[in-house]
Amino acid sequence: MIELRDDLQLIYDWIPAGSRVLDLGCGSGELLSALMRQKNCTGYGVEIDTEGVIASMSRGINVIQADLEQGLRDFDSGSFDVLVLSQTIQAMQNTETILQDLTRVARQAIVSFPNFGYWKNRLQIGLSGHMPVSERMPYQWYNTPNIHWCTLHDFDRLCAKNHIRVLERTVMTAGRRINILPNLLGSLAFYRVS
Repeated sequence: MIELRDDLQLIYDWIPAGSRVLDLGCGSGELLSALMRQKNCTGYGVEIDTEGVIASMSRGINVIQADLEQGLRDFDSGSFDVLVLSQTIQAMQNTETILQDLTRVARQAIVSFPNFGYWKNRLQIGLSGHMPVSERMPYQWYNTPNIHWCTLHDFDRLCAKNHIRVLERTVMTAGRRINILPNLLGSLAFYRVS
């Protein structure tokens, strides 16, 4: 049994065995490594951070060092079965472009992001008068990579605007799935789209 962070475990569970996977912002390659070893998947990681690239390579991951802001034009349409964009979309300038590329390059995409509609985030802004800081978002307002603050409702509208079909949505807080009032009680959102 593979031990993954709770967010990566959910993504891992959504990816069928034998899939061709492209993991954008793959970090140290933990997810792809588990998929290759346990589910016989193949694929590539894309990472901008040099330490992440080195860590991914040390795990045997085929990794490309690239800036996702340049888009995915180097990848042919339908090149992959599943594309993963885990906790990265909120840090991207060209959100719509990357979202459209996801569904062009792969049959399905899995996107996860911190839900800024989560009640603790709202509380920090409303009562404390400062931007949210948490275990999942450990940055101050001035050094955060999160440039687009998005809620579940915002992402649903963006998908609808771009004719992207939501196949499944799961929301979690502290490793538990949230089914009641997900936009208020869920800290991390996961979407499977096509």
